[in-house]
Amino acid sequence: MRIACLHTADSNVAVFDTVAQQLNLPQGSLHHEVRADLLAAAELARGLTPDIERQTCDALLTLGRGADVVLLTCSTLGPCITAVSANAPVPMIRVDSALAEEATRAGGKVIALCAVETTLAPTARIFTDAAKRSGAEVEIRLVQDAWQLFRAGEHAAYLAKIAAATEDAYQDGATIVALAQASMAGAAALLTQAMKPLTSPASGLIAAMNALRP
Repeated sequence: MRIACLHTADSNVAVFDTVAQQLNLPQGSLHHEVRADLLAAAELARGLTPDIERQTCDALLTLGRGADVVLLTCSTLGPCITAVSANAPVPMIRVDSALAEEATRAGGKVIALCAVETTLAPTARIFTDAAKRSGAEVEIRLVQDAWQLFRAGEHAAYLAKIAAATEDAYQDGATIVALAQASMAGAAALLTQAMKPLTSPASGLIAAMNALRP
């Protein structure tokens, strides 16, 4: 089993490796490529451009030639999966799409938290589409000032802010809180079991394993 992950933040490598261990994936199952330049370009352009989409698709196809399944772990770049899937040699999975399907499956009130503004629109689209199949009520929230902390390398403060926003969302009546970006996953460890959010690394890796099952 070889699962290739395209990341846009170095810190997500450890996040996915940790979740892979928790899911008992064989050691060495994950292969990581980090393309921070793609997210930086999208932030500068305030969203995806045709050139960023082309570069992302090229990176995904290259990874697919040496893997059994490919995970795109950046929610800002998520829409590129639609463009590349038809010509892909292996399954291509958006981790935020897997998250949206899991979060909305049972209906209820789902609040998806985002840390960076460029992911708001793609997250809203993917969660709204998933909610149509279950009748879930979906709200997308931006955690204000969180991304500045992440960019500054203040990861503990970043995760604390995400955890606080998760608590607020549950207190506001959410049935499920979903952390839309992989970098947010560590906040789950700061919360009680009653307020645990769903995270995209776990949802994405489970979807990858399901895609590989005969």
